[in-house]
Amino acid sequence: MNWADYTMIEKIYWVIAIPSTALFLVFLLMSLVSGAGADMDVEGDIDGDGHDGGIGFQFISLKSLLGFFTVFSWAGLAAIESGQSNTSSILIAAGSGLAMMFIIAGVFYLMSKVTDDGTLVMSNAINHMGEVYLTIPPRRTGFGKVQIRIQGRLHELEAVTDDDESIATGRLATVIAVENNEILVVKANK
Repeated sequence: MNWADYTMIEKIYWVIAIPSTALFLVFLLMSLVSGAGADMDVEGDIDGDGHDGGIGFQFISLKSLLGFFTVFSWAGLAAIESGQSNTSSILIAAGSGLAMMFIIAGVFYLMSKVTDDGTLVMSNAINHMGEVYLTIPPRRTGFGKVQIRIQGRLHELEAVTDDDESIATGRLATVIAVENNEILVVKANK
C-alpha cells in the first residue's frame, strides 16, 4: 500500500508507531544489556540506577509513556485493519495504551521492592546445621571449616568449637554463635 492511500488516522498511527517502537526497543535492549537498564525520567536526565526515581508506584515515566504510545499506535492500526471505525479504534488504542502504562509501572514498582543485595549476614547461620569440611580442633585450639547453607547458598566458613573433642570431617555440627562476624562457633551433633 502506498503512503497516499492511507487515511489520516492511519498516517497518525504510523507516525506514532515507528519512533515509539524504535525507542521502546532501544530501551529494552539497554535494559537487557546493562541488567538494570539505562533509565531516563520525563525531563530527560540520564539515571542509571535501574528504576524510575525510586519513589513508589510511578505511573508516568518515560518507559511507561513509550509503552503507551507503542501499544496505542499498534492497537489503533490493528483496530482500523479489522474494520473498526475511527472512534472505536481510538478508544481501543487508548485503552490498550493505558493498560500497558499500568503494566510497566507495576513491573517497575515490584522490581523496586526487590532489595536483596546478596551480602552474607553471618548471624543468619546461628542454629543452622552444616557439615564439617576440615576437622575442627577441640576447645578453640585451632580453626576448621564447615560447609553450611545460609541465605539459600552453600558457604565454606571457618569454625571453632568449645567441645572437648575435635569434630571430624564429615560430621554434622550446629552453629551456636558467630565471633567477630566471621568465625562460626559450632557444637557437634550427637
